[in-house]
This record gives sequence, structure tokens and C-alpha cells, in this order.
Amino acid sequence: MSKVELGDDYSLRLCQRIALWRYDDLPSEVVRAAKLLVLDTLGVMGGAPRAPGIAALNQRLGQWEAGGPATGLIGKRRYSPPSAALANGAAAHALDFDDQHDPARSHASCVVLPAILATAEAAGDVGGRDFILGFAIGAELIARLGVACGQSLAHGWHPTMIFGTLAASIAAAKLLGLDAAGLRNALGMGFHQAGGSAQSMRDGVLSKRLGPGFAARNAVLSAFLAADGLTGTARPLEGNAGLFSLYERDEVEPQALTASLGKTWRIPEYSFKPWPGCRCHHAAVGLGIRLHAQGVQAAQVQRIEIGLGRLNWITVGARYDPASGSVTHAQFNAAYSFARALSDGRLDLRSYEPEALSEPAIAALTARTQVIDDPSIHAASQGVRVLLALSNGETLVLHAEDPKGSPRNPMSEAELIAKFHGCFAFGLGAERVRVERLADLVLHLEEVPAAAGAIVAAFPT
Repeated sequence: MSKVELGDDYSLRLCQRIALWRYDDLPSEVVRAAKLLVLDTLGVMGGAPRAPGIAALNQRLGQWEAGGPATGLIGKRRYSPPSAALANGAAAHALDFDDQHDPARSHASCVVLPAILATAEAAGDVGGRDFILGFAIGAELIARLGVACGQSLAHGWHPTMIFGTLAASIAAAKLLGLDAAGLRNALGMGFHQAGGSAQSMRDGVLSKRLGPGFAARNAVLSAFLAADGLTGTARPLEGNAGLFSLYERDEVEPQALTASLGKTWRIPEYSFKPWPGCRCHHAAVGLGIRLHAQGVQAAQVQRIEIGLGRLNWITVGARYDPASGSVTHAQFNAAYSFARALSDGRLDLRSYEPEALSEPAIAALTARTQVIDDPSIHAASQGVRVLLALSNGETLVLHAEDPKGSPRNPMSEAELIAKFHGCFAFGLGAERVRVERLADLVLHLEEVPAAAGAIVAAFPT
């Protein structure tokens, strides 16, 4: 990376370009993808009330705040905008069922939607078209930042938190009508707060699901402080203690962030998750479900070897510990998730309920499973190689490249709607007619005069 090529006004020039964006500049396929991402995220949030940690988080925030101009959707509690963003961001990521930009290794909607929802609700008069624009800005920037900073996860960061804070700060500030200088102040304020390591996911602890909430909270605070005239870091990306140098060790491709920005779009590249749990083992899960459908039974399997690229192996390759009782550990464990898929022929929200985690037959199968760093698979690939040694002496070897839900192996709109309904049934037992009403609202969001208030009112309780 050449700092000479970037110049000292790189961040400002980025914000100047985004300041000019209008809803009418968005291609129709970007608008459609953005609405489906919003729909999917609201559904995942509807499944979150039963997720460990979510009730406790809302109880704590409720004890500290008696009210405010924004809403935590779980329980419809009134909070300050930063706290509402925290509560909703944690809910959106609690099931690890939310979208991901696979090349960027980043989730987007779990940060961007809570941030702009809280901002728009507090502002009060943000129409659906501007709401979609704000969402598109945040989702596009997270994807581009992740691709530009391709070694972020390898460096130990949680890209969703780092890039989410920066991108959502700009998105929220755009909703507040800030000019280019104001957007840069919001970006700089967001960078000053940005943090989050990958250790939470590797340790299998609940703070992992709080990360997007922390990022959304920081983004909302950054935008409103910038709107109040407070100045943020002037060179948050290009400075010698900025994102590129300090966080990314200058292992950055800046052109991936800015080239054709606003002309070509990465939003349609987002993957939707057909199954909960970390995206890193979804290709393996798909093979497990296929093997079950072909009649392979867990009792026939003497040994399993799952080969992953290095980044995925680091994230989900640990030995499974059925005694941990940790939902997050299971969500980030290829051996457990593959065992469930092979044994049950499915992987859904029931697969990660606490009572399922220590099931003896599943534990026994994970004990016969080894997950390896496979040198035949590119370090950053989502591909997988699965070897099964069967009791009859037969050996099965299968490969997969594009997990279900990716742009090259997409979920249909009908499948996304079914997932949407399934999440609300799991988390809230919501009446189908109410869930359908929310889906219809989101799919016609550009027609809604006050988007945030309408979403909050339609969200089932």
C-alpha cells in the first residue's frame, strides 16, 4: 500500500463521494437485495428471545434506562438510541443466523440495521427511500472494507465489529443529513471507538454475539456527536495510526474500497444463511445433510475428517467439548455442526438449544471427528473436503465449494420467507398473519413515509 497514492485526504474524499448519493442512484437489484437483507435480519431478531444472554442484556439495559426515543425490539423496551442499537445488534447476531459477505468475512446487517433503525426512530421523519439508502451505504462499505482489508481476521480482529462501526457511522450520519465533513467526523469518531478481537468466537463465549451491538451502539453515538459539531479523527483510514496502518499492518488494497464506488455494487454478493451457526462450516453442513439423504447413518461411521482452509479451520476447527454447555462453542464448531447434519438430516435453531449440546450420540460422533487445516484448500476459501471411513471398509470423500445461500448457490425468495416465519415461530411464537404483515412492509419499504416507526410497530411481540 502506498501512502503517497492515498494522500492525507483519502477519508474525506471517500465521504465526499458518499455525500452525493441519493436513493435514485441505487440500481433496482441493489434495492431488492437491501430489502431482503433487512427482512432476513428482522426475522433472525425475531428468533433471538430464546438465545442465551439476550434476556439478561435487555434486563440490564432496562434497569439503567427508563425510556428514550428508540426501541429495543425484543420486549419493545424504550431506550436511548445507542442502547437500542446495542440491544438490537446483539439480537441480530445471537443465533449466528445472519447474513455474511463471504469474501469480506464480515456480517453487515446485524450492525447496520440496528444503527440506522435507532437513528431513524430518534430522528422521526426518515422515509423508506432514505432508510434503504442508509442501509445500502453501510452494507456496501462493510463489504468493501472487508475485501480491502483481507487479512483482518487473520490478524485477530472481528471484521464485523471493526468495519461495522466505521460503515454504520457513515450510514447513520447520512440519515441525519450531514455533509461530507460531517460524515468524516462520524467516521473518525467511529474509528476512535472501533474494537473487537476474534478471541470471543474462538473461546465460544457470549461476548461474541454482543459485538455487533457494541459496533451499532458506537456508530449511533458517533453520528449524533458529529451532528452536534464534535470533530472526529481526520484521517481514520489513511493516518499513520489509522485503520490501514495500525489495525491492518498496511496489508491493504485501498482500490477495493474506492474503485467504481457507487457504480458497481457488492451488496448483491451477500450470502444468506440457510442454517444457523458460523458460515465457516456451512459447506460441511451441506455435505452432512446430503449424506443423510443418501442413507449414510452415524452408526456406520468409524472416522470423519473435515478439511478446511486455514482461516475457517482457525475459527471452527477446535475439538468439540460436549461438557462445555456453550451454545457459542457449538455454533463455532465444525465437528458438532456436521455431526448434527449427518445424524438429523437438518441443522436448525433446535440444533443449538442447550439440551441438544451434550446428546450422547452426537458427542460420540464428534469424538470420532478430526477437523484439519487442509493444505489442498486455499486459506481463505469457503470450500471443504469431508472423508468418512465406514464400518464396512468403504471410504467416502466429498468436496464442496459454494455453500448454500451464496450468490452462486442462492436461497430462493420463498426459502428466505420460510426462514423468516420459522425464526418468529421459534423465538416469539408469533401469529403468522402478523409476521406476514411485517414481511409485506419491508418488501415495500420504499413506499413507507416513516420507516423506523413502521418497522417497530409491525414487529411482533
